[in-house]
Amino acid sequence: MIGFGTQDTRQEAIDFVGEFGTSSFTMLWDESFVSWTEFGITGQPTFVLLAPDGTELGRWRGPLAEDEILSLAASV
Repeated sequence: MIGFGTQDTRQEAIDFVGEFGTSSFTMLWDESFVSWTEFGITGQPTFVLLAPDGTELGRWRGPLAEDEILSLAASV
């Protein structure tokens, strides 16, 4: 899992990681929004599930429950 920090300042992204921790996934900072463009993301939260070969398996916009995310990830 990768999180893209884009809409806040870099310091706000750092503070978010410090407050909530992201040890289970990598956070990337992208103030250019290139990552959003490449993945076709138009708002947050957006989840894109990719297979190991890069094939998109699903896309969701809006909040997802933790158990749903874990179930989706386990299905790959």
